[in-house]
Amino acid sequence: MDILIVEDEAEIAGLIQLALEKEGFSCQSCRDGLAALRLFQELQPDLIILDLMLPGLDGLEVCARIRQKPGTKDPYILMLTARGEEIDRVIGLSTGADDYLVKPFSPRELVARVRALLRRSLRQGGQHQIHRTQHFIVDVEQRSASRQVSSDRTEELDLTTLEFNLLSTFVSNPGRVWNRTQLIDKLWGSDFFGDERVVDTHVARLRKKIEPDPASPTFIKTVVGVGYKFEDAATS
Repeated sequence: MDILIVEDEAEIAGLIQLALEKEGFSCQSCRDGLAALRLFQELQPDLIILDLMLPGLDGLEVCARIRQKPGTKDPYILMLTARGEEIDRVIGLSTGADDYLVKPFSPRELVARVRALLRRSLRQGGQHQIHRTQHFIVDVEQRSASRQVSSDRTEELDLTTLEFNLLSTFVSNPGRVWNRTQLIDKLWGSDFFGDERVVDTHVARLRKKIEPDPASPTFIKTVVGVGYKFEDAATS
């Protein structure tokens, strides 16, 4: 597994790289946002550890650009922030980070977060499943999803890895009500470290891509006080 470390403090970047390379990961590092975008295109890493505060382009902008043009791989992104209050900013701006870690952190916690994120992609391996509802087709093996826009037109959905996994979860269980804890367990597993509100952020991002009117959802309904429910008739 290849990891790109984007951290402007050389000492922290070195400690991160040392901890991950001890665990067998292949790492490259850089110090600013523009270099991060260039290396991302060259390396196509499986995961990016991205500091929020960077010279030039900050971590939020780098994350947004990567999600807009993911390239061959759509990497997991672990955002680093130096202050706890920045977490709300990361989540609220919906840039597409998969998880976040507040400094200072221990090497053990960092490695656990990285393994948890990468394990999510491994969980999908070996499954040849296609989920269909009236308006959606999700092919788990091919990692593709489409929506029936009209009787004669289907559009491919451009989803991040987490958005794809979230839609796959919903489409495979139409009508089921999911609370945030259940969705976290399904998508991140028991290794998740963070705030349950991150689910709301990714649901909102997914709605923008699949709903005719995200402000009045047709498919992903909010169940007040509980969580979310996907409504679309299943097909064989």
